[in-house]
Amino acid sequence: MKIRYCWRCRMDVPMLDSEEGEIASKLLSEGFQEAKKLRKPPRFSKLLSYYKDVTGFEETNPNAIMHHFIDMYGPDCENCGKPYRTETATFCPKCGNKRKL
Repeated sequence: MKIRYCWRCRMDVPMLDSEEGEIASKLLSEGFQEAKKLRKPPRFSKLLSYYKDVTGFEETNPNAIMHHFIDMYGPDCENCGKPYRTETATFCPKCGNKRKL
């Protein structure tokens, strides 16, 4: 887990590493399976609880958790420190820095 800037949330949030992300993905899938069995809307309580246990951050939206993975973003911008939106991005939308690959 590492605190990084999330472009969708527009704030610093706890991001999951690859191992934690795999567990979160499995819990999301379990939530869908459980809802299908019970014929009720999914609640994802296991996923939300897991995220809170790992990060200490109480997220209420399971979709937000699924884009809080460190591996989804690129390295930090050399100028402002915010992560590039992707690994191959060459432009920082926050400060306009042009990255040299």
